[in-house]
Amino acid sequence: MDFPKPFFIVKIHRSIEYMNFLHYYNPEPIIFSIGSLPIRWYGLLIAIALLLCLMVVLRLFKNKGMDEDKIYDLALWLAVGGIIGARLYEVLFINFDYYAFNLISIFKVWEGGLAIHGGIIGGVIALFAWVKINKEDFWRLADLVAVVLPLGQAIGRWGNYFNGELYGGPTDSFIGIPISISNRLAGFDNYSYFHPTFLYESIMNFILFLILLTTFKKTNPRKGIVSMYYLIGYSVIRFTTEFIRIDPTPVYFGLRLPQVVSILIFAFAIGFILIRRKTDTKTY
Repeated sequence: MDFPKPFFIVKIHRSIEYMNFLHYYNPEPIIFSIGSLPIRWYGLLIAIALLLCLMVVLRLFKNKGMDEDKIYDLALWLAVGGIIGARLYEVLFINFDYYAFNLISIFKVWEGGLAIHGGIIGGVIALFAWVKINKEDFWRLADLVAVVLPLGQAIGRWGNYFNGELYGGPTDSFIGIPISISNRLAGFDNYSYFHPTFLYESIMNFILFLILLTTFKKTNPRKGIVSMYYLIGYSVIRFTTEFIRIDPTPVYFGLRLPQVVSILIFAFAIGFILIRRKTDTKTY
């Protein structure tokens, strides 16, 4: 007689089957083409991420009594500022040698190459400019936006998967994903499967989103605290996953550039929280 398996066992089996699918599936960057216009997974997933983030922000903003029209206006500013910042960071600090001789490629954002740290910087600049024009509270809005940032990142990382980029080192584990010969880095031609760092970061970012959402909705934090929790959380995520990634990036003091930046952001966020604890200022 067969007894039904416990719920958690079924979940584990399904997770393994899903990973087996990733282990054997060879992703392609283009979904389909309309005439000569290719529709890419990367662009579609970025659009989906922005849309879902906007939906969550709309719900959170409405609960705080904010004007919906302002939300749409701010979302546009943040999207444009974030994309420009992400691209400039990639061009200037990560792959400058390539883009210096391929200037037209700077504008091909649909091919990948959007650095998260640059996106954060660009988004902060756009938010600061917007609140100055509209005379709103910077930290109030920063905390609301920070809640959904890791959700957008969790979705956007799958664009890297379909582009066959930002993967980790070789692995023989069932969790490894195939990388086409054309996308393998020099020196890794003899390996077939690599760590899916996009998946590791996607899962951790989604968990961070749930933590920030719960914190924002239930604990009534001081101004800027949710933003700092995001910076701390993502800095830890990025610092750890960089030990697995093998894509080229500048190295300083034995650490990859994103790790150095993550340490600086982490230190800033901790310092901000320690200072903020000395006040009783509340945002909400």
